[in-house]
Amino acid sequence: MDSDKQDGGSLSDTPPASFRAAEPDAASDAIGESHAHRQANGSIADIEAPPQQHPTTTTSEKGPQPPHVGTGQHVPPNGGLKAWIQVASGFAIFFNTWGVLNTFGIFQTYYETGELFHESSSNISWIGSIQAYCVLVFGLVSGPVYDRGYFKHLLVTGSVLIVLGFMMLSICKTYWQALLAQGFCVGIGAGLLFVPSLAVLPAYFSTRIGLAIGLAASGSSLGGVIYPIIFYRLLNEVGFGWAVRALAFVALGTLLVPIFFMKMGIKPVKPRAVLDWDAFTDWPFVVFTLCSMIGFVGLYVMLFYISYFAGVTGAASAEMSFYLVPIMNAASMFGRTLPNALSDRVGPMNVLAPGAIICGGLTYAMIGVDSLAGVTIIALLYGFFSGVFIALPPVCLVRLTKDKSKVGTRMGMGFTFFAFGVLCGGPGGGAILGTDLSNLQWTKLWAYGGTASTASGLLLFALRFWLSRGKFLVKM
Repeated sequence: MDSDKQDGGSLSDTPPASFRAAEPDAASDAIGESHAHRQANGSIADIEAPPQQHPTTTTSEKGPQPPHVGTGQHVPPNGGLKAWIQVASGFAIFFNTWGVLNTFGIFQTYYETGELFHESSSNISWIGSIQAYCVLVFGLVSGPVYDRGYFKHLLVTGSVLIVLGFMMLSICKTYWQALLAQGFCVGIGAGLLFVPSLAVLPAYFSTRIGLAIGLAASGSSLGGVIYPIIFYRLLNEVGFGWAVRALAFVALGTLLVPIFFMKMGIKPVKPRAVLDWDAFTDWPFVVFTLCSMIGFVGLYVMLFYISYFAGVTGAASAEMSFYLVPIMNAASMFGRTLPNALSDRVGPMNVLAPGAIICGGLTYAMIGVDSLAGVTIIALLYGFFSGVFIALPPVCLVRLTKDKSKVGTRMGMGFTFFAFGVLCGGPGGGAILGTDLSNLQWTKLWAYGGTASTASGLLLFALRFWLSRGKFLVKM
């Protein structure tokens, strides 16, 4: 193992002269470093292999040889029917957690019509913001529960809450009923499921863990495409109630896959701590979490309001405005894979920072958009570049954590801070937008989101140069 990993795994202990001579990629670091140090944890960053496993891959004239481990140690199969079934189960969980969350933009647009209840844009966005907050925060709670072996309990409870939340939403008539059903019930259920979807996979994969998690995570993009289309197509034909019930049935059918087939490969040796108090004095960690939190503010301004903007301003027809959400989510499928591939060569922070600035520029560009072509192009580009906000922060957090036994705890803490950005993005943007339909403050809204994203990117660049001691061509 490289010396820089031995003394803490910082982002630039020994900066290379160029990207071509840089250290191994961030994702590989995160996996490799954790083989010797990882305590079992249940955070969203469980991209490392289990603690019982210490494989080393040898090379001969015949090519790479299988990993060798000591007697009694767990060896992930890195393939096979059972292992790929776990990936399919993880895909189904992502489909019903982040996929559902990515769908809220069309609910925001529908609620704004006043057909179900009359509330301001800010109040409506609280539903989606609380849902996202619960997904991020409940990983802090479900991680230790997973560590104690209650995996199936989390799967069943989370699945029941998601389906129940949709069913209750289908009979809602008031704002507070929708907030409880969609915001809290669905959000908490998704939060309980999200951790197991990642925590299980390292027991089945080590050398192919990146591929496994990437395939599972792609379920979120597909969910963000399928759910909005089902909802919109059924809305006018059978009404809001049955359109939402259809979503519940889709969730029920797809969640049966992980309930029946997803299995905990290894019971963690020791439950992880919920909090690491030393993190509050680890300034690179603190600064990075604050930068990312600001970035999430800008992210959710665009995700929540682009569909509503297109419909109410006439930039797109009512039908096309609903389709902007699945268009953006379809683009994000590529945005969560291609930037990751680039980050393997140049480092995750070198991709995350410019990605945030580009998202800020696209949000500013919404100020001058008044046509279908313009809003569609921005939706496609924003969907692609916004993928970095989900894919790369976990890798950065892993590399900023010196004690790798605390990676899970730090990850849970980091995403809890990110969740506060979600709360500021949607409701804060709605408050800026106003309630006067004849004088909605779209320019101020896009300026708010664009400034947050751009500031996040600039601060990340500052952090990157601080950690690299002012060097440019360094893999960060």
